[in-house]
Amino acid sequence: MGLGFENVFMVSYDRVFVPTDGSELAEVAVDHAIEIADKFEAEVHVLYVVDIRASTPGAVWQNMMGEFHEIGENATTEIAEKMEKKGLDKFTEVTEGVPHREINNYAEEESLDLIVMRTHGRTGLDRVLVGSNTEKIVRTSEIPVMTVGRSE
Repeated sequence: MGLGFENVFMVSYDRVFVPTDGSELAEVAVDHAIEIADKFEAEVHVLYVVDIRASTPGAVWQNMMGEFHEIGENATTEIAEKMEKKGLDKFTEVTEGVPHREINNYAEEESLDLIVMRTHGRTGLDRVLVGSNTEKIVRTSEIPVMTVGRSE
């Protein structure tokens, strides 16, 4: 016999947000976001941010930006296809900026309920130089953030 508290702490999510950097590591968070959205019949928002912090003027940088946009389009399209298979409503976007700022702005502008992110995306020197976007989101977001560690 239960104490009647079964639904007291139940939270409902209508709009789940999963930022991605297109890495294989980010797929773990994507899978969690899809499962949560499926359970709550929620829509899923996917954002890829082309990081502009290392930008330099010139044709080489413009070519690289084009490549980053293509990577973002491919990553968000792949995730959208996964969501389509589950019959979930989806919204995808590729934008430019400083990732943690763009992620927070998007989440607030779209009135999202939950951000689902991998504990770490990028690795090595890039992570040391850029810092952990997830950590910055956890510290600054007005919206609940679920972090997903590596699966064993």
